[in-house]
Amino acid sequence: MPAPADAVLRDDQPSLTDQAYEMLEEMIVTLKLEPGVAVSEARLSEALGIGRTPIREALQRLARERLVTILPRRGIIVSEINVKSQLRLLEVRREVERLVARSAARRALPPERARFAELARIFEQSARTNDETSFIRTDREFNDLCTLAARNEFATGAMTLMHALSRRFWFIHYKQAADMPATAKLHADIARAIGRGDEKGAARALDRLIDEIESFTRATVGADT
Repeated sequence: MPAPADAVLRDDQPSLTDQAYEMLEEMIVTLKLEPGVAVSEARLSEALGIGRTPIREALQRLARERLVTILPRRGIIVSEINVKSQLRLLEVRREVERLVARSAARRALPPERARFAELARIFEQSARTNDETSFIRTDREFNDLCTLAARNEFATGAMTLMHALSRRFWFIHYKQAADMPATAKLHADIARAIGRGDEKGAARALDRLIDEIESFTRATVGADT
């Protein structure tokens, strides 16, 4: 498992809320918590060994990202998947991520550029070994590092709302319609371009990735849009 970007670039340790969020987000994305299942703070706290307050704060963040729905006096439900919403999300994601990729290529600091180059190597290793778990974890770190390096808080907010939903959709359906090694290599192309400060190359690589994801999304369900 690759070291988190924050561990490379900062000395501080993640808070309990951050730890709870990362664990729950991965459980949802990788379907250990399936769409439609009901969860509770108490059960999650016991399962993860983290207090209920960090769990509650993590669930509130996941609700903002539309991965869970909090129903007052009724409980917490892992959100269902809506394919047409996913396609609309991709329209926004293309524009925002292109901006973020170009900004990161322009503004990344030397340690960040070095980590982008390392992430490109990890993506390629995931492609060679067809390791879906490594890919999912590296993708999350890559997204976090992109938003950090772009240094645009408004783009960061928009990206945060999209990426976990996209990762979950991909994980659910990729064995039917996607090529994981090809997807990992496309991510590597973006990371490498950002690392070397190539704004136009990063934008072109990003467009190739979104084209692939959009084709995959449509092929998965034959959505009539």
